[in-house]
Amino acid sequence: MQKDIRDLLKDYQEQNIELSVNHSKKFEDLLQQEIHQQKPKKKNYKWLSIAASIVLLISLAVQFSPSNNKDNPIKNTDSKNKSEIKQISLGSISPEFNSIETYYTNSINLEISQLVLSEDNKDMIDGYLLKIAELTKEYKSLTKELNTNGVNDATIDALISNLQLRLQLLQRLRKQLKQLKKLNTKQNETQVI
Repeated sequence: MQKDIRDLLKDYQEQNIELSVNHSKKFEDLLQQEIHQQKPKKKNYKWLSIAASIVLLISLAVQFSPSNNKDNPIKNTDSKNKSEIKQISLGSISPEFNSIETYYTNSINLEISQLVLSEDNKDMIDGYLLKIAELTKEYKSLTKELNTNGVNDATIDALISNLQLRLQLLQRLRKQLKQLKKLNTKQNETQVI
């Protein structure tokens, strides 16, 4: 290999290239343009994580704040006075169900607050959040069913399964976002090389 390069360089004659008179001026102008050129701003989604954190804190405060109606027994639904009817939810059935509902609700809110939205993953996150919104509507309808039909095992199981499914979806989303981030970093590394 060294002999080949030496052979090539034997016949090489240096070319005399003259630069234009304004060459240094043009070069300085290009440097000034490059230095003073505005870089495109990246969209900042930090406000979204702050808003999600605030929502999480508010939901935790509401969930754990003491209330006076915990000691009151559930009113009979046959009563004609609407103000006396207490809405039944999963958490109001028993302390165990209350802790289950609290755990899943807080875990779901925490997962949502830890999402980092960017241009690369916006469509994926939107798709998952739409599915979670559908599951939340289903959860509300199951709660209404619990109020109209009374407490039964099938409805309670459906409510708990709904909470579990929402949390599993968010955990799957987090894993896919990590994989997407790894894939993007690998692509960036290969482009640099």
